[in-house]
Amino acid sequence: MRHHLRLRRTAIAAVCLATAATLGLTACGSETKKDGAAGTSDKGGSAAAKEPFAGLSGGEIADKALDATSDASSLRVKGEVTDEASGLLRMDLALDTKGRCAGTMGTAEEGSIELIIPGDTAYMKYDEKFLRSQSKGEPAADVQAGVDMMADRWVKTKVTSADAKEIAGFCDLDSLLAEFKETGSAARRGGTTTVDGTPAIELTESDGKDKYTIYVATKGKPYLLKVDKASGGKPESLAFTDYDKPVKATAPTGDVLDLDKLGS
Repeated sequence: MRHHLRLRRTAIAAVCLATAATLGLTACGSETKKDGAAGTSDKGGSAAAKEPFAGLSGGEIADKALDATSDASSLRVKGEVTDEASGLLRMDLALDTKGRCAGTMGTAEEGSIELIIPGDTAYMKYDEKFLRSQSKGEPAADVQAGVDMMADRWVKTKVTSADAKEIAGFCDLDSLLAEFKETGSAARRGGTTTVDGTPAIELTESDGKDKYTIYVATKGKPYLLKVDKASGGKPESLAFTDYDKPVKATAPTGDVLDLDKLGS
């Protein structure tokens, strides 16, 4: 019997939407605010020349970060964001513009997925909670059969199949980076710091009750490094690393269930 997994918004589309919403927050401002060049205090005329992004407003720095990030050939996104339908979504995914993808995603309420997409085939491993949450409403015997067959076991299918289409669509980095093209930020520049050892500048921006802190690299390309969000509830954070590094998406071996053969 073929088990048809119904991938709802939970662990796939929510990642894309949450990331796009976080990175698209530059659209919140109606115009770029020239908030001055000072991010850290200057002592003496030579300090200004050494200051990261000297002469640029926070909005202009944010735009540079989005431009640099959108040109990346690969990256890794890791952190926690809130999905309205499923609660706190945890993710750790590496993906590139060639469709390769590897990592995990899921929620405490609805379980998790481990996935590897090295090419035309998607490899997925679901935990029992995820399989049960995606099979609500089906006969108990069918649900149990699906759990017995697939829980904590690698399965594979073509990326164009119904079971993998949503995941494969998200793992196209070009589609994700298209969301980074927004401009017109009202971000304000702050002080300098480091993010996992990388020198960075802090930018802050608000959207209603949501408060964002954006960290942009000041060494090398001005990549987006991290976005923190505070809105009165549990803090959320997304970190962006491994820019332009190869995605390690090696197909698993051993006991791999071929879903396409089950359907033939």
